Amino acid sequence: MRNKMLAIAIAAGLAATSFSAFAAPQSSSSNNAEEIAQLKAQLAALQAKVDQLQQDSQQDAQQTVATQQTLQQIQQQQQAQAQAASTSPADQWFSNTRISGTSFIDFTNLDQKKNGSKTDASGTGLDVKRFYLSVDHKFNDIWSANLTTDFNYVSNDGETQLFVKKAYLQGTFSPLATLRAGSANLAWIPFVEDWYGYRFVENTLIDRAKFGTSADWGLHLLGDNGVFNYQASLINGGGYKNPSRTNSVDFEGRVGVQPVKGLVFAVGGYSGDLGKDTASTPALHTAHRYDAVAAYNANGLRLGAEWFKASNWNNVNSVPTDSADGWSLWGSYDFTAASFFARYDRVKPSQDLDPSLKDTYYNLGVAFPITKGVRVAVAWKNERLKDDTSTDVKTSEIGAWGEVKF
Repeated sequence: MRNKMLAIAIAAGLAATSFSAFAAPQSSSSNNAEEIAQLKAQLAALQAKVDQLQQDSQQDAQQTVATQQTLQQIQQQQQAQAQAASTSPADQWFSNTRISGTSFIDFTNLDQKKNGSKTDASGTGLDVKRFYLSVDHKFNDIWSANLTTDFNYVSNDGETQLFVKKAYLQGTFSPLATLRAGSANLAWIPFVEDWYGYRFVENTLIDRAKFGTSADWGLHLLGDNGVFNYQASLINGGGYKNPSRTNSVDFEGRVGVQPVKGLVFAVGGYSGDLGKDTASTPALHTAHRYDAVAAYNANGLRLGAEWFKASNWNNVNSVPTDSADGWSLWGSYDFTAASFFARYDRVKPSQDLDPSLKDTYYNLGVAFPITKGVRVAVAWKNERLKDDTSTDVKTSEIGAWGEVKF
């Protein structure tokens, strides 16, 4: 402001001088020329001073803006430091921690007959098949940890159980490189469950037929970039309820592709002694399982087909060998207000020792979304395990199954 006022004063003085010079009587042409030359010189000098003053004024303005920006940065840093100082360690821990839960509850009537006689499993009751409570904590952008407990109550045995299903440290280095150490989901059963979508009504094929488990203790490497997915796990083999050591580790793996969104093809396998190869009881056979699945889930429609073949799964420590295979088909459609679902399984659990033994299972029902995180299904399930000699077990169940997530 001071520079601008000075420039104005100089310009005004120059104008006044020029006016007085031209207004004075002119004695001669030579005097006039001399005076005009002097005025031009004075005008040039004053113009130079005005230009310099304008330049100085612009520099002052730029310095003022830079100073203001520096002050704002300092204030922001001070506010961030004050906020961090005011946040307690407990607040910081909770801000990086997520607690969630999932429960499967049913109230049904079950009728089971073995070779024509009703078994003690028959009756009406409420079961809490599963209640998972999970704590996920994030240390930074790479490292995190998970603890998931599992509670269940089954009315026909009158006992409750509480145990750790998952407990692992995780390092996420890229979408295709996540490492987990501890008890974590295995490669196959949880993967198929996500595509099936009705785990709260029934376990998927391999889990229901008891030719695999959903989690185990070990090292797990996995990744998914939206097109390609995989998992490789080196595990103890005894399942998440049995973290004991054996003479060697087992392996379960999977590779899959999604050529288009909503469509997946995957294959997998398992090899090991299932945690039964110990110093006192060495394994006689190695258990193997081969898996395949094709599934579609888009626009409310779910379709899927799963297949497996296993050898010596129940014969690791017995002399005779055995094999098994099975397949499953499922489908559902979501009409927003309700969804209809159906499934059919066929398993041959002992092809070598009891070739005529077959397990046939199917379900049919309708599910209703009650509110966010809550679904209830009304369904009918039927299963028959039968051979040509002495085994004939029929199980029919009807009722309501619920899923609660938070």
